[in-house]
Amino acid sequence: MKGTFRDGTMGAIKVLSADSKQGVREFLTEINMIAEIEHENLVELCGCCVEGNHRILVYGYLENNSLAQTLLGGGHSSMQFSWDARRNICIGVAKGLAFLHEEVQPHIIHRDIKASNILLDKNLNPKISDFGLAKLFPDNMTHISTRVAGTTGYLAPEYAIRGQLTRKADIYSFGVLLLEIVSGRCNTNRRLPLSEQYLLERAWNKYESRELVELVDTAMGGEYDEEEAQKFLKIGLLCTQDIPKLRPSMSQVVKMLMGEEAVNDENISRPGLLSEFTALRGQKDNSGMISEGTGKGGNSSSSSENVTTSYATMTFNSIFDRSN
Repeated sequence: MKGTFRDGTMGAIKVLSADSKQGVREFLTEINMIAEIEHENLVELCGCCVEGNHRILVYGYLENNSLAQTLLGGGHSSMQFSWDARRNICIGVAKGLAFLHEEVQPHIIHRDIKASNILLDKNLNPKISDFGLAKLFPDNMTHISTRVAGTTGYLAPEYAIRGQLTRKADIYSFGVLLLEIVSGRCNTNRRLPLSEQYLLERAWNKYESRELVELVDTAMGGEYDEEEAQKFLKIGLLCTQDIPKLRPSMSQVVKMLMGEEAVNDENISRPGLLSEFTALRGQKDNSGMISEGTGKGGNSSSSSENVTTSYATMTFNSIFDRSN
């Protein structure tokens, strides 16, 4: 939803599910954590509201919606993404994740990197959004054991199956996203023949047969750097390797994307394929989200189904005034 601040600027209002199991204290702690983080590739949090079981987040408004709605929207968007735009989006998201993983103290694992959580401003600069599932990751820990929360198609196998969460889970999700951006298609499309339904599996097969270029989005009409596009696809495969320790760090990913570090084909091994770990713990709701908690579809990143628009708009207008 959109709202207007008293100074006339626009804000984006997100109403969290009223079924969320997160307590108010934990919610406010999380909001304080996010509010203190500033980076050009992270969405700006302007404020929040907690009243009873209603929780509302207000972000800076971004004109071009999300990658899911534009690039991967299945023809519903008239926007055209050039190779330069896609390259900049990939690098921007990688920089934002590297900042969360390596520069923020304690480090932050986003846990839900996906196309719908990458928002675009008027110049198509990407902003990582939706920190509702984010976890703090202290330096003295090797992993966090937690219930699975995230979106099918982007979940790393070790996390989806065993609940072992590390920064490598975000890197896996980023690898899937990278493949989506270059190919212009969603990670899963059940309308396609079985051999083509899963993007990651298809990318691996094309890599093995040395036909990776066939994965590049034809919507660009051939106007792209073929070598660079294939390099980005290889980086996506590096990020999604089955063994977590073989995946690069996000700072390494940034360097590879920017051409500051070589992509060694010998380091690419078989990815953790979606088709081989679809029996996830928990129950998938209609949006593809795996719930943390009861496993009955409570979605902490859902929109306003459980809270009315009029309530959210009224609350927003009554508590937020950026002119003060």
